[in-house]
Amino acid sequence: MAISFAGDFTVQRKPEEVFDFLSDPQRFGPLLPDFESMSVQDADHFTVKVKVGISHIRGTAEVKMAREQVQRAVRAAYSGQGSMAGGGVQVKAGFDLKPEGNGTRVHWQGEAQVFGRLASMAGGLLEPDCRFASSAGPTRRKRAVR
Repeated sequence: MAISFAGDFTVQRKPEEVFDFLSDPQRFGPLLPDFESMSVQDADHFTVKVKVGISHIRGTAEVKMAREQVQRAVRAAYSGQGSMAGGGVQVKAGFDLKPEGNGTRVHWQGEAQVFGRLASMAGGLLEPDCRFASSAGPTRRKRAVR
């Protein structure tokens, strides 16, 4: 089951400042929906643990992420894969930055491919729940970058 997300927000910071914040997993990671913990291996690799689930099917996903594209103050993209009870997940996420007035416009996008028991049992419930959780994320990130 594939779930796609995207959105935009503007902050009153220079693109370099926004890029530095959004490309630092130790600053950005705790703002992820249902964040539990994180470990950083190096500048381009980190592992994040997030709570996942619907109704009584709950657990923790451990996702190993790699930064794949970097263009300072313009773009960064990540990919990752992980495991959770009875399944797995593949993730792609990134952001593009554009100067806008005295600030920066952030366009973010992502896709999660969920496999296994959670996807088959939760069916159509998983996507709306994930969309609801991700809708709060940009607000938290926007506040944090300020």
